Amino acid sequence: MGSADKPGPNVHNDTDCPMTRLMSAIASKWALPVLYNLLRAPGPLRFGVLRKAIGRVTQRELSLTLKRFEEIGVVTRKVYAEVPPRVEYRLTRLGRSLEDPILALGRWAERHAGELAAGRKSAAKAKAAPER
Repeated sequence: MGSADKPGPNVHNDTDCPMTRLMSAIASKWALPVLYNLLRAPGPLRFGVLRKAIGRVTQRELSLTLKRFEEIGVVTRKVYAEVPPRVEYRLTRLGRSLEDPILALGRWAERHAGELAAGRKSAAKAKAAPER
């Protein structure tokens, strides 16, 4: 490979592109709701409280999402030696650095919730209507 074939300093392959790595970490259905709720919380959240705040997430899906975030250093998990065991989750400094973009998305979603719901209903009606 000659020097003309080498990628420039801002060119990344699939394995080292920062955006690709980020998207692989937050691309799951529950990743953004987990981050959003942890960002909005005044302190650490217990698993059950987080699950209830998110809604229809299963225990398994939430557990896998939190584990993935622990692995990349966005979330910390603290287990208390109690019966029953108490487990709390909080964002790390790195996780907190996601505050601006994620809370901005959350505000947008809340502001446009009615429009998004109306669009879904309209699309469902159009899909259900017989073609003429």
